[in-house]
Amino acid sequence: MTTVPTSAPHTADWHQSAASLCLAGHYAQALSMVKPMLDPHRALTGSALADALNIAAVSSLGLSQLADAQAYWRQAIEAKPDFVDAYNNLGMLLKGLGSLTEAVVVYRQLLDIRPDLAEASNNLGAVLYDLGRLHDAEAAYRHALAIRADYPQAHYNLGIVLYDLRRWHEAESAYRQALVLSPDAGAYNNLGNVLKELARLPEAEAAYRQALILRPQYAEALSNLANVLKEMGRLPEAELACRMALTIRSDYAEAHLNLGALMGALNRLPEAEASYRQALAVRPDYAEAHYNLGIVLQTLDRLPEAEAAYRQALLIRPDIVEAHNNLGNVLWALRRSPDAVAAYRRALALRPDLAEAHHNLGNVLKELGNLTDAEAAFRRALAIRADYHDAKVSLATLLLSMGEFEEGWQLYDSRYDQPGFIHHQTQSLLQCPRWRGEALAGKSLLVWQEDGLGDMVQFGRYFALLKAQGAVHIAFACAPALHRLFAALEGVDAVLDHETALSRASGYDYWTSPMSVPLHLRTTTDTIPDPIRLTLDALLVEHWRTRLATLPPGRKIGLVWKGNPKHHNDANRSLPSLATLAPLWSVPGVSFVSLQKGQGEEEGQSPPAGLPLLHLGTDLTDFADTAAIIGELDLVICVDTSAAHIAASLGKPCWVLLPREDIDWRWMREREDSPWYPQTLRLFRQAADESWSTAVERVRLACLAAFSSPGHLPPG
Repeated sequence: MTTVPTSAPHTADWHQSAASLCLAGHYAQALSMVKPMLDPHRALTGSALADALNIAAVSSLGLSQLADAQAYWRQAIEAKPDFVDAYNNLGMLLKGLGSLTEAVVVYRQLLDIRPDLAEASNNLGAVLYDLGRLHDAEAAYRHALAIRADYPQAHYNLGIVLYDLRRWHEAESAYRQALVLSPDAGAYNNLGNVLKELARLPEAEAAYRQALILRPQYAEALSNLANVLKEMGRLPEAELACRMALTIRSDYAEAHLNLGALMGALNRLPEAEASYRQALAVRPDYAEAHYNLGIVLQTLDRLPEAEAAYRQALLIRPDIVEAHNNLGNVLWALRRSPDAVAAYRRALALRPDLAEAHHNLGNVLKELGNLTDAEAAFRRALAIRADYHDAKVSLATLLLSMGEFEEGWQLYDSRYDQPGFIHHQTQSLLQCPRWRGEALAGKSLLVWQEDGLGDMVQFGRYFALLKAQGAVHIAFACAPALHRLFAALEGVDAVLDHETALSRASGYDYWTSPMSVPLHLRTTTDTIPDPIRLTLDALLVEHWRTRLATLPPGRKIGLVWKGNPKHHNDANRSLPSLATLAPLWSVPGVSFVSLQKGQGEEEGQSPPAGLPLLHLGTDLTDFADTAAIIGELDLVICVDTSAAHIAASLGKPCWVLLPREDIDWRWMREREDSPWYPQTLRLFRQAADESWSTAVERVRLACLAAFSSPGHLPPG
């Protein structure tokens, strides 16, 4: 506010005394002294009346009598139409009251009277800024600077507008000009914000530190410094800066938010949660804190709480696109697929070019069986971001599941372009070229296992074809569990562990993954090679035959009810327990053999009462043992795991229970058989509304039908 001027020498004593009292902050006394002089009978006019009204207005403002202050200043302007201080003070009061449109009128009236008054133009800019009229505010600030080029506050305010308009370089120039004229902690802090947006992080750090030199207890600068240090990977320093900011201002919601983000980056999730909750305790309507809390809760797999956090963020700010997208991810994980679709569509309504939302929508539509729309969603994601590798792989597996192998294999190979995939890491490890279909005559080839054990059994069929291409030496680097099984396989000249293969890699002409070979050999659904021809070790077969001989006469069925717990879809594709298969024990003339290893193995060792079971899983050394046992069985019933590939490759009937969610692409769509294992493999798909018990009942009925007559073998 403009201070009350002391009176001119000719001013009456009462005026001098009232002005002095007002300047000293004795507003009630000043007002009581000046009020009698405003009586119409006193006949004050012109400047004398205006000065008295100004003292009354300032005193009323000091006493928080805002309506009176406004009235007095308006009367002062009537008494003296060119009273600059009255216009300025009234404009600032109206701005403070939120009467922004009226404040604009007042400042424009002042500029009509005094177009050369830089302060009026600067103040007008501040009001226009509060109205969100950024371009008009910019014009007002530039007009102020045209009048007075050395006006630091106008340069500073112009920087704020230009920052909001995302004109970073111009904002930088404005702040630097303000700092030349008047070094100020706020300007350094804001300059740091601009430099951060320009990705000039060391300069931003320097600006924040300069702000702190000028104002050591500057919480905002400390919090902003923490953000820059976090982006520079200096997390312990960032944490210290953030905690210092909170020491200065414990109720600083933004600093609590920043500390939460730091704790998340340090994987200290309980502390991150606590920080976000503290931010919300300070500011319950802090949408960003609700959103970030949702991320932490989602990471902690507390999905209902994460859903609530995202919904609260969106209740406050429905325009947070990422919250809609993340809410969709949570709803999908909660198996509320239609709700997830709706959330993704809301995100895309706000931002149609959000590639992640298209990709996520495609995944849910695929699970809902809407394959055409799922494919379209994946393609839209790739049209927006051609290097979106997750979308490429998702589209690839969708196409492969639909039998569209030509494009599917090509896209599937893009897994080598994705830094987060193990396949990308393989390329940097192996010191020889990756095979991309070049002629193999006279060449050596290292085949490298990157994927699961079952994958290797399924795609091991390509070794013989690679050998037929003329490769003089093919080595297979794989997990120990596969060594004995593949040592006798046609097309394999050597079986190595990964460490040995890595040390010898430079000696090979090429390397490849078994799952890349279909691309280069142009495999279609009509040209899928026959499964591997396994040669069983006679001594192993005899050993396991002796163990199996302890069973009663009749059919022998091998069981595997759980897969690899590290598999991304294990929660869906593994059965809850061995007891889920209990109805199968009602089939007469059948004995059951447990091939279960790892997860679920303890159930095989101690099966539920009434479920007699020969448990061999614990004694299995590797897949050679598994194959030798399966060779002596009549049927294998299993979930989607490696035992299915071994059984089907041996030509043994194998029935696979598939989950209703996230079925692996290799089993394709809506088929009860598999072109990869014709005549041997039968698929029992869990329907969308079907429990595992219902699916198992269908398996039980199939067993009854298969073993209804002596000597009858179950069909694949």
